[in-house]
Amino acid sequence: MRSPTIRDVAERAGVSKSLVSLVLRGSGPVRAEKRDAVLKAVRELGYRPNAAARSLSEQRTRTVGVLLDDLRNPWFVELLDGLNSLLHAAGLHMLLADARLNRRMGQDLAEPFLDLGVDGLVVVGTVPDAGGLDALARRMPVVVAGAREPRPAGVDVVAGDDEQGARLATEHLLGLGHRRIAHLAGHGAVGALRRSGFEAAMRAHGAEPLVEPGDLTEEGGYRGTVRLLGRADRPTALFAVNDMASVGALSAAEELGLRVPRDLSVAGYDNTSISRLRHVWLTTVDTAPHEVGRRAARCLLDRFERPAGEGRVHLAVPTLEVRGTTGPPGGGLTD
Repeated sequence: MRSPTIRDVAERAGVSKSLVSLVLRGSGPVRAEKRDAVLKAVRELGYRPNAAARSLSEQRTRTVGVLLDDLRNPWFVELLDGLNSLLHAAGLHMLLADARLNRRMGQDLAEPFLDLGVDGLVVVGTVPDAGGLDALARRMPVVVAGAREPRPAGVDVVAGDDEQGARLATEHLLGLGHRRIAHLAGHGAVGALRRSGFEAAMRAHGAEPLVEPGDLTEEGGYRGTVRLLGRADRPTALFAVNDMASVGALSAAEELGLRVPRDLSVAGYDNTSISRLRHVWLTTVDTAPHEVGRRAARCLLDRFERPAGEGRVHLAVPTLEVRGTTGPPGGGLTD
C-alpha cells in the first residue's frame, strides 16, 4: 500500500492542500472546525509529512546542532532536558556532538553541523575556539549556554550568576561560624567568577580566603581536599566549584577519618542529581539548569525570527539548597 499524501488528507478533510499545509505548519489563520477536520484526517490516514520535501520547500532542515563541552557533566544533562523540551515543542530536533571527543580526535568542532545544514547551533559549556564561533555566528544563529567566556557579536549567552551563587554558598558557611574556609577552584571563566564571589564574601567578613587550584572533576576535588586537609591549619569548611568536585571532597574526608559535617562542612555548586542522592545529600547552589536550557532554546527561536542585533547575556538567579553536608564547626552551636 502506498503512503498517504497531503492530497489524501485534503480530500478526507474536505479542504484544500494549502490549508492542510497551514495546519501542519501551525501558521496562518485557520478556523477551529477546519483545523480539527485536518487533524482528524491525519490521524485516520496515518499521514506523516515528508521531512526532506518540507526542508527543500522551507529551505530549513528543522534541526539544531548542540555542541556539548563534556558529556560526563550531569549539570549539562539537565540543561539539555530543558533545551530539548522547548525545541521539540517548536518542531525542531537536536543533533548532539561531544566537543571533548572531537578535540581529542583533532576534528573541526562545527564541521559536522555545517555539513548537515543545521538551522542553528547551541554551544553548551566552555567554548574552546572563540574565533571559530565567530565564523559560525556569521553563517547561522548561535547561542551559548552555561558558559561565560567572551562571545562574538550577535551571540546570546544564557548562564547562571556565578559570582552571586558563590557568595551565597560562602556566606552560608560564614553564617554557621566557619572562618577557615577553603575553595576548591576550577578553570575557565565560570571558575574565575565563582572564585571571585568566594573571595569577595570572605573579605567582606574579615576572613582570609584560601584557594586550592583544581578542575571540575571528582578526582580533582579528591586530590585538592587531601592537600587541604594535610595542612596544619586545615579548613573546617570547603566550598567546591561544582558538585563533582564536592563528591571527591567527601570521599577524601571519609578516607581521612573525618565526619561530615561535624569535622568538615562541604558545599557544592550546580544542584545536580548527584547532590540529591540520599547518601550524598549535598548542600549546593541551584543554578536552574533546566530553565537555562529553556531560555537558551527561546533565544535561538528568537534569533530565527530576528537574526540581526547584538548578543545579550541572560543570567539565571541562583538559590542555595541547604542539606546535610554543612553545619557549625565542630558540631557545636553558633553564637
